[in-house]
Amino acid sequence: MPREKYRVHEVAKDFGINSKKILEILDGNSPEPRKHMTALEDAELDLIFDTITKENEVESFDEYFAAGEREKAEKQAAKEAAEEEKTEAAEETPAEEPKKAEKAAKKPKEKDEPKKEKAAAKKEKKSEPAKEEKAPKKPESKKEEKPKTAAAPVAPSRKEEKAKEKANKPLQARTKGERKHVDTRSSNVDLEKYNERYEQIAPANKMRDMGSSKQKIKQKSQQYRKQGMRSSKRETEAERLKRIAAERAKKQLVIKVPDEITVGELASMLKMTASEVIKKLFSLGVMATVNEVIDYDTAEIVATELGAKVEKQVVVSIEDRIIDDSEDKEEDLVKRDPVVVVMGHVDHGKTSILDAIRNTAVTATEAGGITQHIGAYRVECSGQMITFLDTPGHAAFTSMRARGAMATDIAVLVVAADDGIMPQTIEAINHAKAANIQIIVAINKMDKEGANPERIKQQLTEYNLVPEEWGGDTICVPVSAKTQMGIDSLLESILLVAEMAELKANPNRAAKGVVIEARLDKGRGPVATLLVQNGTLRSGDIIVAGTAVGRVRVMVNEKGRRLKEAGPSVPVEITGLAETPNAGDSFDAVSDEKLARELVEQRKQKEKEEQFKAYHKVTLDNLFSSLKEGEMKELDIVVKADVQGSVEAVKQNLEKLSNDEVRVRVIHGGVGAINDSDVMLANVSNAIIVGFNVRPDANAQASAERDGVEMRMYRVIYDCIEEVEAAMKGMLAPKFREVMLGKVEVRTVMNLSSAGKIAGSYVLEGKVTRNAQIRVVRDGIVIAEDEIASLRRFKDDVKEVASGFECGIGLAKFNDIKEGDIFEAFVMEEYRD
Repeated sequence: MPREKYRVHEVAKDFGINSKKILEILDGNSPEPRKHMTALEDAELDLIFDTITKENEVESFDEYFAAGEREKAEKQAAKEAAEEEKTEAAEETPAEEPKKAEKAAKKPKEKDEPKKEKAAAKKEKKSEPAKEEKAPKKPESKKEEKPKTAAAPVAPSRKEEKAKEKANKPLQARTKGERKHVDTRSSNVDLEKYNERYEQIAPANKMRDMGSSKQKIKQKSQQYRKQGMRSSKRETEAERLKRIAAERAKKQLVIKVPDEITVGELASMLKMTASEVIKKLFSLGVMATVNEVIDYDTAEIVATELGAKVEKQVVVSIEDRIIDDSEDKEEDLVKRDPVVVVMGHVDHGKTSILDAIRNTAVTATEAGGITQHIGAYRVECSGQMITFLDTPGHAAFTSMRARGAMATDIAVLVVAADDGIMPQTIEAINHAKAANIQIIVAINKMDKEGANPERIKQQLTEYNLVPEEWGGDTICVPVSAKTQMGIDSLLESILLVAEMAELKANPNRAAKGVVIEARLDKGRGPVATLLVQNGTLRSGDIIVAGTAVGRVRVMVNEKGRRLKEAGPSVPVEITGLAETPNAGDSFDAVSDEKLARELVEQRKQKEKEEQFKAYHKVTLDNLFSSLKEGEMKELDIVVKADVQGSVEAVKQNLEKLSNDEVRVRVIHGGVGAINDSDVMLANVSNAIIVGFNVRPDANAQASAERDGVEMRMYRVIYDCIEEVEAAMKGMLAPKFREVMLGKVEVRTVMNLSSAGKIAGSYVLEGKVTRNAQIRVVRDGIVIAEDEIASLRRFKDDVKEVASGFECGIGLAKFNDIKEGDIFEAFVMEEYRD
């Protein structure tokens, strides 16, 4: 078994070759790149062993081993010869030479031996290598210093001279140059001239140090420390700038800049300091900090000014890689079915018309009833299918528009002939206009007595819906859901409008569409209703819907029948997503599941970042700065008042404030308290809400705080006009603001002769204080504003009463108190921007 985590560089070390050789072997057999730290698998190790074995293959093993034995024998012989030379040199050291001389002096009779030794010395002198000739003369000098210290040297005989010559032969054999004779018989012997060359080769002080000092082992850590000490001298800023300038002068710097880049990142690319780039930006008239984001055009100008060549960095996102957003060719487009949503007031027969259309469709196609599984269904009329979305009222339709999903092509507006246009009908008209879709008006309940369709048409003209009979372009169809009168005419009108719109799609491409609704089923998991808008969705496709990803496992239609594919304008119910998407999210069929999951993670991260980033809502305080920066050319306002006359007056006066820079547009006006629907409309349209003598209900207040929608309440119409006008001119400087303290409900009213009417009250939320002001609200309408005259609990005057306690409240001026009234306690707080 191979060792665990056997890496490339370890294999190279074991084979005694470079890591690049191993990497070349691996790269030649696999497209995946590897590095020297890559851990190898068994198959890769086998591949390396086989390749290296083939490269080092020999023809004959006998010859290979014989060559190895010969090489080993030669090394052994060389080693033995070196050891013999060392032994001979040790035997002939200068310390033994005086002994040889004494022995030679004791044998004067052997006269022939010195001659023989002399000849042998000459022969040895010729055969000695150059290495031994360079041996130091220090032993000789020591030997010659002994006679120098003698007090009275005795003149030796001829035989003794021959013995000394014999003793000097080995030393002379190791010296280079001619033979030197030193006469030691005289008292003055100049030995320094003979020691001159030796001092040059080996000075005495160094030899002393070598003999006396211990050997020091240099550790790796000391070497690293020395290297660190050498590199501890850091280059100064001037030197660094000089070096960078020299590098820049050698060749022109080429950088790739994306669509947006921070000043610091640009400076890093240009190999400059951020201050240099900021200085250049200032000279070009752009005030920017190091962390500020600049666009590509600005970055290109700055970089070119600083001597660099700029190229546009093409960033291919995951969406571009897996989602096909290409435009369809005209020849690929085919006619598709219309998608219709039915809207209207809840009491005007919207559900009845839907049931009548369904029953008509059932009668025309097959017996039995359609079980509506998925909130969307299809009916056939004159050989063509129509897709109806069962959208419950205008609120869900608005939430879909808020996510930018133009799911429908036609809106059918249901109006009761005996009732006329109601507030929810007006809201439905505004939502349909905001979504920019065609409106068909169905005047329902024509079977009732007193039905007057002409009055309905007259009311429609007030909202820019002019009937065709009166020269307009709005189709009005009288119908009766009860008697099924006009249902066929309504369907034919839908087909006529669809034909005029020339609705087309390309079925031969990846599916795109919108999520109608989604829920979590206990047995099947996340279940989503999808409307295919373009392309064809097939069973087994990988789809991305908002932050959900999955594979289509089961796909059924509105009748519960399983489908293998669904074309444009076909609603289907699918299972297989990892989580439930949001209603209104767009979905796309993609090709790569791995990249799709990465895309979903990116979207989730982006959503998380957007939660921390407060959305920039339009308020009167920041309106002027928004207009100045070119962010907005229209100021949308939702107006609510206590009477219809106030709504019209405010609408006319506000729209007169329009100028060249901004156009004031009242997108919705209504009578009554501000409700959740008003807040939702203002949120998706980025509008502000203006109220006159009305208050928001609890749900609307919570929604406005959550979504950041500003609501301004006024008692006098001219205050509103002045504030909006001042905001548009950038002169709004509010000094006071209203701080809500609590809400109190009047549960009983007591008449006291001494104090007048006292409201026996219960504090619903917050608290009420003695110095607070009171706003009296009855059925969502502000009746009066007053101050507290008395605040008591059990006959005791108190400063404040908290939530959940009962108290008695007497007002200073207002006495028309009734049970069920709501007291809103508040204080006016001064503040500065």
